[in-house]
Amino acid sequence: MNIHEHQAKQILKEFGAPVSNGVVILSIDDIKREITKLKGKEFVLKAQIHAGGRGKAGGVKLIKSISELEIEAKKMMGKTLVTHQTGPEGKEVKRLYIEEASDILKEYYLSCLIDRESSKIAFISSTEGGMDIEKVASENPQKIITNKIELRDEGPTNKEIENIISIFGFNDQQKIIARKLIRSLYKILIEKDGSLIEINPLIITKSDKIICLDAKMNFDDNAIYRRPEIFKLRDLNEEDPTEIEASKHDLAYIKLNGSIGCMVNGAGLAMATMDIIKLYGKEPANFLDVGGGASKEKVAAAFKLILSDKNVKGILINIFGGIMRCDVLAQGVVDAAKQIDLSIPLVVRLAGTNFKEGKDILDKSNLKILSASDLNDAAKKIVEAIK
Repeated sequence: MNIHEHQAKQILKEFGAPVSNGVVILSIDDIKREITKLKGKEFVLKAQIHAGGRGKAGGVKLIKSISELEIEAKKMMGKTLVTHQTGPEGKEVKRLYIEEASDILKEYYLSCLIDRESSKIAFISSTEGGMDIEKVASENPQKIITNKIELRDEGPTNKEIENIISIFGFNDQQKIIARKLIRSLYKILIEKDGSLIEINPLIITKSDKIICLDAKMNFDDNAIYRRPEIFKLRDLNEEDPTEIEASKHDLAYIKLNGSIGCMVNGAGLAMATMDIIKLYGKEPANFLDVGGGASKEKVAAAFKLILSDKNVKGILINIFGGIMRCDVLAQGVVDAAKQIDLSIPLVVRLAGTNFKEGKDILDKSNLKILSASDLNDAAKKIVEAIK
């Protein structure tokens, strides 16, 4: 789960990290009231969307007067920003963030995340702040250092922190603030079930202050049930409607750009199904894992989700019945297909518990369903069918 920059900065502030003063604007009418909470004569106006690259798309503006602020805010609110992370459809700006402008002397990059390969907490530091870290990694890898630390209650040691911040060349006073910042990031990641915290840029001002000028936070969806304070920060306007609907039925669904819809039980089998579709020359339209013990109602909901995507030209259902019974899956598919009046090719491969009973339900449904003997056969048939 992602949250907005202003929400991430509020969490940073609660944990003692240095951030600029700012206010959130949900309506243009809020500006005159909220701006009185800030000091200074210059401000930064930022569009709040769940995507990077806002500055290049016109979503970040330096403002030098209140009158200019109102004019630019009216232009930005409701605007569709298209960045390298939004896709060509872009995202509509429905909230703004105004903060006090900073005199920037230097920009750095700092992040911490769960490193699943090593089961450690990884801190990534770079002197190339304000840029895409992927670009820095490919063009100037020597300007990035990664430090992985063991998960422990007391957090990183002084030596580990020194290694993390060594690339920045801080003076003694700045090091004191930086040590506190590293401990804060570690604590947020652990106590809030975060998966990523990114500060880009982390700046030094002309008065030698350290400030987290931008902030991004991601949280583990599987742990949200025990973090109600994080769950309430969820902005449904920033999420795909089909993925929101999927979450209501406890379905693991991610929309993709292909033409073949997939329904599978088990993440590994789902990945294999997507791979074999690509092997036969087409692209999957989604990742969809219905889980190991789905009811026929859940299967029907999954089927409807796939069909809600107008790009879908055919559907491949690949089920291995372990906990899930193939006859339950088959009945869910038949019920959903009859409700929606299925008009596109459907290939079903069943194996495992009650697969004969499931195949019998499909055969007697009077629907145009193609049966497959194995995964290769299934992929071949759905690709040929949509041609």
